[in-house]
Amino acid sequence: QVQVVESGGGLVQPGGSLRLSCKISGSVSSINAMSWHRQAPGKQRDLVAVISSGGSATYTNSVKGRFAIFRGDAKSTDDLTLHLQMNRLDPDDTAVYYCAVGTGVLSDYDADIGSPYEYEFWGQGTQVTVSS
Repeated sequence: QVQVVESGGGLVQPGGSLRLSCKISGSVSSINAMSWHRQAPGKQRDLVAVISSGGSATYTNSVKGRFAIFRGDAKSTDDLTLHLQMNRLDPDDTAVYYCAVGTGVLSDYDADIGSPYEYEFWGQGTQVTVSS
């Protein structure tokens, strides 16, 4: 079993920055893909960024050049940390952000073209509000 817990959300002014963190614990050796998603009010949940099984990062077009997904230093063999650095934030980035991980293999190619992939474990979400 895998547990996923996000943190770091909050209120930020347009143009500002925020870093989200995701602590992943449990059977972390089974994790092959890690991702961030977001859901704005009244909209469907969308993929924001993913790290594939090969370690490559892929982003949705609206955040390219502004957001960065990366793994934190492992503190032990039983947990992982995933971050989402968000810069030049815009009110359109306002949403609940979710961390999600999966055990299936996700190739760089499939991540790049957005192939369907099952993320089996999800966090509870953290709210990001961009407003002046």
